[in-house]
Amino acid sequence: MKKIIRFFKDVRQEMSYVSWPSKVDLKEGTTVVIVMSAFVAIFLSLIDTLFNFLIRTLLLKS
Repeated sequence: MKKIIRFFKDVRQEMSYVSWPSKVDLKEGTTVVIVMSAFVAIFLSLIDTLFNFLIRTLLLKS
């Protein structure tokens, strides 16, 4: 039981060293992730559509 109590005391001590982001930093980071995810999704869908078109026109001419 002493080991468990010591573990949680150590965790509490280590958590006091953590530098947590502010609300503004968190919002900015989240916005960047969402915008970049949307950009990558759109880019990949355009590339996929282009390759689909090329394969159908060049390789499957029937």
